[in-house]
Amino acid sequence: MNGWTAAGTALLLCGAAPAAVGAATGRVRRRVPAQNLTTTLVALVILLLAQGYDRTAYQDLALVLAVLGPAGTLLYVRLLADELAAAPPRPRPLRAMTWLCYGSVTLVVLPLCVVTGPGRALVKLLFIGALLLWGSWVSSRAVTAAAATGHGLGGPAEGMSDG
Repeated sequence: MNGWTAAGTALLLCGAAPAAVGAATGRVRRRVPAQNLTTTLVALVILLLAQGYDRTAYQDLALVLAVLGPAGTLLYVRLLADELAAAPPRPRPLRAMTWLCYGSVTLVVLPLCVVTGPGRALVKLLFIGALLLWGSWVSSRAVTAAAATGHGLGGPAEGMSDG
């Protein structure tokens, strides 16, 4: 085990696992932001393990997760907008989760870029990092907007009716 795999394991056990528990249990106002945090942290774990095992092909999985993670959060926000509007997330924890995503992406991707050196792998790492940052920003904005507006209590979401 080298430092990269140790860091990946520590991030998985101390960051992603508690975030996954938060995404799986509790109220909707906690589950939706925790789902976004979980996908971000798991993508970072995959990047760390890819470096630790010296398998740059594993970064492709992190790239897929960086694209699909925020999309999943946006889907949950869309489907659960009324519940988020009824019991909105508190602004301070939502902001803290967003900044935790920003900080963890920066603390993981920058050292990986330094170790990787110039080349295609560096461009891929920077692209994955940018996607993770952008996804966290978009997801937090969507949660805030859904909490503020909802779909209008009692009616289906636009495009979600049976007729």
